Amino acid sequence: MAAGASDGAQSRVHSEEMVPVEEFQDEEDEEEQVEGIELLCLFCEARFLSSDDLFAHCRAEHSFDFHAIRRDLELDFYGCFKLINYVRAQVAKNRCRSWDDRRNWDDDSYLKPFMPDDALLRSLPSDDEGEEYSPIANKEELIKELMCENDISDICTVDGDLDSLSFEVDSLNIDGVNQSQATIENGYQDNLVQTTTANGVPLKQDVGTSQTVCKDKRLRVHFSNASARNIKSVNEDYFGSYGSFGIHREMISDKVRTETYRNALTNNPSLLNGATVLDVGCGTGILSLFAAQAGASKVIAVDASEKMATVASQIARDNGLLLERRQNGDSNECSGVISVVQGMIEELDTAIQVPPNSIDVLVSEWMGYCLLYESMLSSVIYARDHWLKPGGAILPDIATIFVAGFGKGATSFPFWENVYGFDMSTIGREVVDDAAKLPIVDVVDSRDIVTETARLKGRHLRDSLDPTSGVTWCYGIVLWFDTPFSSRFCKESPYTLSTSPYSPKTHWYQTIFTFSEPIALASSDAGDDSAAPIGTERCPALKVGARISIGRAVVHRSIDISLEIAALGVNGRRRSLPVQIFNL
Repeated sequence: MAAGASDGAQSRVHSEEMVPVEEFQDEEDEEEQVEGIELLCLFCEARFLSSDDLFAHCRAEHSFDFHAIRRDLELDFYGCFKLINYVRAQVAKNRCRSWDDRRNWDDDSYLKPFMPDDALLRSLPSDDEGEEYSPIANKEELIKELMCENDISDICTVDGDLDSLSFEVDSLNIDGVNQSQATIENGYQDNLVQTTTANGVPLKQDVGTSQTVCKDKRLRVHFSNASARNIKSVNEDYFGSYGSFGIHREMISDKVRTETYRNALTNNPSLLNGATVLDVGCGTGILSLFAAQAGASKVIAVDASEKMATVASQIARDNGLLLERRQNGDSNECSGVISVVQGMIEELDTAIQVPPNSIDVLVSEWMGYCLLYESMLSSVIYARDHWLKPGGAILPDIATIFVAGFGKGATSFPFWENVYGFDMSTIGREVVDDAAKLPIVDVVDSRDIVTETARLKGRHLRDSLDPTSGVTWCYGIVLWFDTPFSSRFCKESPYTLSTSPYSPKTHWYQTIFTFSEPIALASSDAGDDSAAPIGTERCPALKVGARISIGRAVVHRSIDISLEIAALGVNGRRRSLPVQIFNL
C-alpha cells in the first residue's frame, strides 16, 4: 500500500518529541533529587528530575534497560559510569550500539565524561546500593524470561532489543505456522504497541524494591499512554492520507500490482468460488470487487479511513455488489456479497461479529517500500490469527526481499558530469555524499546492477554479492521484493508480484542505499596490490559482504535499516566500511 514521497526519510538513531514529565515523586523521591538539576535522556531531548525517572523512560521508549544491564553484567559504579559515557558517545556519532557486550565499552577512556557536567553521572547508584541487582541464579528462569521478552516470529528474529530486528526474509511463509510459532507471532503483534497491555500497563515490571516498582509502574503507564497517543496520531495521519484519490489512482494504475491480484483472484475458481473473503485495508474496494467477481459468497472489506470506507460502499453499490437487505412483501431479500466495515482490523469485533476460523481467503495489499515500511504486515497477521480457517489461504502467501549492488549509473553522477558540455561533477559528489545519509525510493535500471542478486536470509546476510563481470564501481545496494501467490493456494494459476529492476516498473519502485564511499569490484583474476586498501582502484574487491538489519523505528509505521558493508579480497583480506543507519 506504499505510495507517496519519501522526503521525510533521514538518518536517525533515536529521536522523538520531548515528553513532559509528570509529578510522580513522593517525599522520598524529592529527597533523592538535586534541586534545580535536570537529567538529559541518553537518546533524546527529554529531561527528568531523577535517574529513576530517566531510566524508566529509556526502558519504555528506547528499549534500554539500565537496571537489567547493570544486574546482568554485575556492573559496579565505574562500570555504570563507563556504560553511560559509551552510550552518549555512540548516540552522538549516530552509530549502532551494542551495550550487552562490555568489551565494547569497558575501557578507561570512558571514565572521562562524554558530556560536560553530566548530572546523570552524579546520580548513579553507588556500589553499596547494588544488592537488589544481583544476577538471577536460576538459569531456567532466565531462559523463560528471555523467551517471554524476545518474541521471535517466522518472519523476524530479535537480535538484542525490540528495535534491532533482523528480518528473516528468505521466502517467508505468512500463512499458517506451527503452534509454537503462532504463539510467538502473537507476542510480536503485542509488542508493536511497545510491551503494553490493552489498558496501557507494561507487561513486565522492573526488578527492584516494591516502592521502586510501584513508581516505575506509574511512570511506564504515563509514557506508554504518551506512546499510544503518538501511535494514534500517526495512524490518523496515515489512514487520512489514503483518503486522497490520487494515491488510489497511482496504486490502481500500477498494472503489475493490480493485474497480479486480479489474476490470482479470478483465475483460481477452486479457491474463490463460494468462499468467505476478508479484505484488509480495502481502499476503493478493488480487491473485494475482484473477489466478488470470482464467485465469493461473502466479502468483508475493512478500511480504517472513514472516507474510503464510504467510497468503497458506494462503488460496491454502484456495481450491484454491495450486500443490502430489501423488504419484499413479507420477506427480506439480500443482494450483493460485499460488506464494508470502517475501522482498524484490530477493532473489527467492535463493529461486526466475525466468528473465529470463519474466513476462507484473507487478501491484502500490505506491502510498503522495502516491503516492510508502513508495518501493515502486523494487521494481516492479526487477522489471520483471529479469523482465518485452519488451512485457509492468505494472498499473497510468500514474501522475499532481494538485494544487489548498483553502479554509477544509478546515482546522479552521470547527469552532473556533463551539463550542456560543462563539468559540474562537484555537485554530483555532494549529492552522492548526501544520498549516503538517507534511503532513496526510485527506479533502478537493470543495466545499472553490477553484482549478482542475493536473497536476504537469516539474521546475517552471510551470502556475498559477487560482481557480474569486469571491473566496475559499486556505489551502494538496492532492495526490492517479490510476493508470490503460490500454487499452494492458487492451484490453477499461481502468480508472482515482483518489484525487481528486471521487471516492469511498479509504484513501489526500488529502495536505494548509497555507501559512504564506492567500492571497486573486479573479477577473480584481477591484480592485488597488497599495500592498498581493499575495494580501491589499486586493489579491487572480489565480493561485497553485507549485513542488513531492518527494525521498527521509534516513529510508528516507520522502519530503521542498518547497513554493515565489507569489501572482500583475496586471501581472506577484508575492509569494513563505517556502519550506516537509515530511516524510512
